[in-house]
Amino acid sequence: MNILDVKNLSLGFNTEAGFKQALFDVSFFVEKGKTLAIVGESGCGKTISALSILKLLPKTAKITSGEILFRKEETGNEQQIINLLNLSEKEMQKIRGAKIALIPQDPMTSLNPLYTIENQLLEVIEKHQNLKGNQAKQKAIEALDAVQIPCAKERLKSYPHEFSGGMKQRAIIAMALACKAEIIIADEPTTALDVTIQAQIMKLLDEIKKEFNTSIILITHDLALVEEVSDKICVMYAGRIVEQASTIDFFKSPRHPYSKALLKSVPSKRGEKLAIIKGQPPSIQQDISGCKFHPRCEFAMPTCSEFIPPLKEVSKEHFCACLLE
Repeated sequence: MNILDVKNLSLGFNTEAGFKQALFDVSFFVEKGKTLAIVGESGCGKTISALSILKLLPKTAKITSGEILFRKEETGNEQQIINLLNLSEKEMQKIRGAKIALIPQDPMTSLNPLYTIENQLLEVIEKHQNLKGNQAKQKAIEALDAVQIPCAKERLKSYPHEFSGGMKQRAIIAMALACKAEIIIADEPTTALDVTIQAQIMKLLDEIKKEFNTSIILITHDLALVEEVSDKICVMYAGRIVEQASTIDFFKSPRHPYSKALLKSVPSKRGEKLAIIKGQPPSIQQDISGCKFHPRCEFAMPTCSEFIPPLKEVSKEHFCACLLE
């Protein structure tokens, strides 16, 4: 069952040079209790796609078309499908945190340094769980316990600067758990963390997914990480999804030249020489005709600069946007 459907999302920015399109007909879905990984180089549109779900966009951004359908669970197990793009800011405040939570990219700057962890956790719990006093505090302790922060009751009194990077990230995840969010958007959740802590954070997210049947959208460029924890993968390039498949199918048989190039650039245990993708990802200021990857593609044909290939099914539940398919 899909808990979230993003359909034909297009978005752009008002710049000094005029309106520039950044996302082009982006479509993907998130299943209940599953992890969807969105991968690609920096600037490809991963984060802005995720922020569109929560309508946390810069003032210069404008969504020009599309739908973001969220299957909201009501009391009594009743379900309601709502288009998040039609909700007012006041209505979205009831969705953010409570239903869809965001783990931001930088754990070092995501917590307010002026307030204790308790203050910040209680604010979220009181707002979204309608709990007060000792009940709210007990919920905060349980949330810190759930993310494996030792001596949770005592650590509530700590300020963010007294937490390590990994503990800050755990505290942010605790906020999502305290509100029983149905979807967690994890935007580069292991940024600035050492390898050991990275593994602990990803293991924690995987345990949360299994225990609470939470859906996770993982935004990353780390394909080794994706292979271990995700169920499905979307590959983005220059504001478009160029390949979409189950994780098993993707790593077994990648179809798009960009996907193949990304996989070749991942270090292997066999000591093979790393491949390099020539050139740089295009900015929104660049006007490239046809497939935007063709200037960097080793398989490019003359027609690649003339036509934009649609995302089509090339095998069962495996989609690719390439003229070679």
